[in-house]
Amino acid sequence: MGGRIAVLKRDRCHPKRCSKECFRFCPMVRTGDETITFGEDGKPIISEILCEGCGICVKRCPFKAIMILGIPTELEEEGTHRYGPNGFILYGLPVPREGRVTGLLGPNGTGKSTVIRILSGEIVPNLGRGEDVSWEDVLKRYAGSELHDYFKRLRDGELRCATKPQYVDAIPRVFSGRVGALLERTDEKGLMNEYASILGIDKILDREIGTLSGGELQRVALTACISRDADIYFLDEVTPYLDIHQRINVKNLIQQLAETSTVFLVEHDLAILDSMADVIHIAYGVPSAYGVITQPKGVRIGINEYLNGHLVKENIRIRDKPIVFETHLPREDLGGNRFIEYGGFEVRYDGFRLEADGGTLYEGEVMGIVGENSIGK
Repeated sequence: MGGRIAVLKRDRCHPKRCSKECFRFCPMVRTGDETITFGEDGKPIISEILCEGCGICVKRCPFKAIMILGIPTELEEEGTHRYGPNGFILYGLPVPREGRVTGLLGPNGTGKSTVIRILSGEIVPNLGRGEDVSWEDVLKRYAGSELHDYFKRLRDGELRCATKPQYVDAIPRVFSGRVGALLERTDEKGLMNEYASILGIDKILDREIGTLSGGELQRVALTACISRDADIYFLDEVTPYLDIHQRINVKNLIQQLAETSTVFLVEHDLAILDSMADVIHIAYGVPSAYGVITQPKGVRIGINEYLNGHLVKENIRIRDKPIVFETHLPREDLGGNRFIEYGGFEVRYDGFRLEADGGTLYEGEVMGIVGENSIGK
């Protein structure tokens, strides 16, 4: 028999706009138990020990802010980090392999960025208790494992970590000024110009950060990260906003980086992950409620298990149906009505000119446009 966790989606909970239905209708509260209490902010705190998992609070909450979820028994004592009472909880951690590219694959909201925050030393894992713990507690939990040695080096300041953040669109709100000035501040190895040339941003070093596109910000963020002199590089999604040519350049650069350093990569692009990683872990669970990190898997095996929705070693199904990439021949007769027919045209901007041939669009047609960034799509 497994255990259960109670999760409160705090952004959805509005105690001043409800009648505290979770408290009023809870059978355990009615018997006198303190299964549900309230914090200083007026939001409920659900005791996972006293909760019987009836689900009445889940159904009665007018804002759908509560989740009561069953978890396997083996996870009950393996909490790695929890964001406060009834907050998201992470189970398990990957171990970065020295001199290799370790990949982490999984849906959003299952703890991948939390893993990076822990392994980079940004936060100390609280062992699922929802409150601060000491490094001594952490080392005691992981005694005899590879993570014990890793955390000991991290605590003692013997590991230099550099992180490329996930949300590069937030960079202009934190940094201002010229691109070159920002990169010069992070150039601890004297290789900034080489990296900028490989990633194709050497022409924008005099541009202001706030004028950059998403793809340019992505490459600037990556350059800033890998220009630091670090033992391990944490790269949180490096391919968004990039076209295929830019992704290949990023892949080649990361593989070059891994020859002398350790790389930990979170990525959704399966083709890029397959070509870059030496080993991968899979994150699964219920988004925003809990996430579980698997043991390391071979890249092809891990990706195939992820697509099939069944983790063989763990004997867990993470998806009802497999993800299947269908193939079909091009339709010779679209069969739909002609929607619009347009002639060739030309568009001019300052320093840019686009030429396009004419064509026809049909009702029900899916039209794809493929090409590099910044050529007029």
